[in-house]
Amino acid sequence: MPISSSSGKGGSQGPGLGRMAARVLASPANWCGLGLATLVLGLKAMGLVGWHGLPLALLGYAAGFAVGGMWMGFPSPNAPDWELLQFSDEGDAREAMERALSGVRRLTEYNPENRIPASLQARVLELCTQLEGLLHQWERSRGSLSLQDSFHARHIAISYLPDALNTYLSIPASYATSRVLENGKTAQDTFKDTLLELDSKVRQLGDDLASQDAHAFLVHSQFLKEKFGQK
Repeated sequence: MPISSSSGKGGSQGPGLGRMAARVLASPANWCGLGLATLVLGLKAMGLVGWHGLPLALLGYAAGFAVGGMWMGFPSPNAPDWELLQFSDEGDAREAMERALSGVRRLTEYNPENRIPASLQARVLELCTQLEGLLHQWERSRGSLSLQDSFHARHIAISYLPDALNTYLSIPASYATSRVLENGKTAQDTFKDTLLELDSKVRQLGDDLASQDAHAFLVHSQFLKEKFGQK
């Protein structure tokens, strides 16, 4: 089938040590720890804390990290982030599409900082389900998609949807919901329109395959009727 012989090389991998270190450094818990440790070191520099200032700074960092983590959340080694949603169009298309959809689904369900409204979260997950359904329908179908439609089907899963999610999540939440863009809509409304457009294309591709299968079924039924029907 066309879907298994063209495109898709590996995509996202789990965060390495470097990515985890960056996540820790950028976390609110780390900044709370650094703030408290800096305060202790400042007191030591002013002579208000004696030789035990360094141990107190380390203790202050640990205490600040713990309090900041309990208040605003600890950095998670398993938390996905949108930088991981990068896929290329080489190799086996089915595997690439499945990896891409799995990455989009995980990130959407995780919903970092609750930046994806519930309504859009449901739309993204539904679109993933529709693409998975199209994938199975494509494999079972006796019909075929045009070269252009095959390209669109693969790239909706591998690049168009992940890139749309990446770009949306890169915009600060307050900006995405309140600032009007050049198209006269907010980023949130624009993201919603993008999902609707992708949904419409996926439905059209599914209908095209179903129409071809229905036509093939009708032709076969007419053949049987002509061969075995009463004259």
